[in-house]
Amino acid sequence: MKSKHTMDDTLCIEKPNATDGSLMWQLVKQSTLDLNSPYKYIMMCEYFSETCVVVKKNEQLLGFITAFIPPKKQDVIFVWQVGVDPSQHGKGIASKMLAELLKRDACKNVRYLEATVTPSNQASQSLFRGFARKKQTECVVKPCFSADLFPGENHEEELTFRVGPFI
Repeated sequence: MKSKHTMDDTLCIEKPNATDGSLMWQLVKQSTLDLNSPYKYIMMCEYFSETCVVVKKNEQLLGFITAFIPPKKQDVIFVWQVGVDPSQHGKGIASKMLAELLKRDACKNVRYLEATVTPSNQASQSLFRGFARKKQTECVVKPCFSADLFPGENHEEELTFRVGPFI
């Protein structure tokens, strides 16, 4: 059974299903986010629905989070991607999705949220730093993947943002 939580009168936050994967892909395709294969989004919705989030209005996808708990870090939720429709920017949807994610049973042992962010992605940096402030905890930033690990010449380094501990 799909878990739903109404954010307000018109927006609904819920666990995704496989049919949401193509909607995620379409949202990312129209954004500045790194576009993964459609299969990745479908697979995340099917196999990691407990740690992924979608926000909809009248079945239209307005935002999503893909995330998972790494096998060797059971106290961490790793946020792979946060996408929000441009019409919804600045409305706090991303932060609300993160808060909802941490309330789930799948995250009951999570003490930290981690994500990798490029130095130029100011929106994601603001999201994770702001979320740490709201949760009254730390946001520690450390190097993660250097630019030379990525094929081609157009990918920046990735920094790890670690938010927590959550009590």
